[in-house]
Amino acid sequence: MAILVALVVQLGADPFTDGLRRTDATAVVVALVVTAGTTWCCAWRWSLLSARLGVVVPVRTAFRRYYRSQLLNATLPGGVLGDVHRGVEHGRASGSMRRGVGSVVAERAAGQLVQAAMAAAALPLLPGGLGPDDGWTVVPVAAGLAAAVVLVVVLGWRVVVASVLASAGHVVVFVVAARSVGVDASLSSLTALGLVVLVAASVPLSVAGWGPREGAAAWLFAGAGLGAATGLSVAVAFGVVSLVATLPGLLVLTERRADVGPLPDLEEADRG
Repeated sequence: MAILVALVVQLGADPFTDGLRRTDATAVVVALVVTAGTTWCCAWRWSLLSARLGVVVPVRTAFRRYYRSQLLNATLPGGVLGDVHRGVEHGRASGSMRRGVGSVVAERAAGQLVQAAMAAAALPLLPGGLGPDDGWTVVPVAAGLAAAVVLVVVLGWRVVVASVLASAGHVVVFVVAARSVGVDASLSSLTALGLVVLVAASVPLSVAGWGPREGAAAWLFAGAGLGAATGLSVAVAFGVVSLVATLPGLLVLTERRADVGPLPDLEEADRG
């Protein structure tokens, strides 16, 4: 909340209203369609990691639960309460709270690590003076690629692929939101900006997803020569379409029964 107040004091309310006013139907439709795909990728990632921990959640069930958690994340303080609910529910349904919650922690951590690696590799694409000096361009790229290799070894290639696809989808929504606001920067620049903003947005200090995302966007766009107010408007538009894209979660908001099950041999070991 403090970040939002500071932005209003520094930039006024116009960037907020501009972001709301210029969000068009095309951006909303794209966000709805793309978010369905990213949600499936995240559900696939969760299903893979849950199985490793000895509790199984089918991808179709994970898909419904993930939509609900995204809706709760986007509407409740902190930006992670939906994930907390998902983990506790999975733990109760599977009979192992430790593994159920652990599967969600592992899933979210995997996604953030892959996203951070992608952002590092994209740093040379940042416009203005934000990117590394010419002589150091190879450093973040090499670091990102090295991290990707390590993540493939640790997490498995399917988890990494699911995470890359999910992050790519979020970037698509960010770029569409930027275009709807009227930003004409290159696709490569907006991709790099979007990846860094997404990393900042993952900080669990937001108010229903708002705060760090807007602060990061304003700072990055200012540094890129695109204007802090423009960055704030883009973040607002992105936040609005992202919120609308989680509304299918309403369809499963009241679901109680989870179609999950433990792997019997591992579950018995857990109880022992």
